Amino acid sequence: MAEGIKIQIYRNETFDNLTKKLADPSENADIGSAAAACAALAASMLARSALQIREARGEDEKLDWYVRNTEILRSYMVKLIDEDVKCRGPLRRALKEGDERSIEAARQAAVSICLEIVNMMGKCLDLALEMIGLADGAAKAELATGADLAYGASLSAGRYILYMGGLSPDETYRYVIKRENELTMQAQKETYERVITIAAGADCE
Repeated sequence: MAEGIKIQIYRNETFDNLTKKLADPSENADIGSAAAACAALAASMLARSALQIREARGEDEKLDWYVRNTEILRSYMVKLIDEDVKCRGPLRRALKEGDERSIEAARQAAVSICLEIVNMMGKCLDLALEMIGLADGAAKAELATGADLAYGASLSAGRYILYMGGLSPDETYRYVIKRENELTMQAQKETYERVITIAAGADCE
């Protein structure tokens, strides 16, 4: 009888165990998993703020939408902790086998979750900007913290995308990855800075 395959579910670990495993190079969790965990924390701060804004202002359709969608975003980012590990499996196998064609094919799949994190953290920052004008006190500070974490998660995921793209022998692909990352990060930086400016009490308009 074949021995069963043990599947490690990192998102079910305690936070202490997850961080220990992220610190261990022999574990499968890697940069993308760390970025996803940071992204989940970012979404958590938005979800917390959304609940406080709704409590202060009363229920309405838009505030209900913020509460519902920030929680969806939080849950999705938690799931991506393990999805990143799955995407990197083919790359690890390709590197072990040493076949350049397989490595190149697996390289793009290996960054797919990091690309999704960057995309979703852009949406997280957009939500923070929408909500910041409705927030007071603690809710405003939590939104700013969520923006800090979202931008950090996006930067770290983008850095891994650049690293993997730089390993490609295709010069055009390397250029496109680098340029797309620059444009995305610039747009997110502008949104992030607007959120922080408003949170500090200044008029950014």
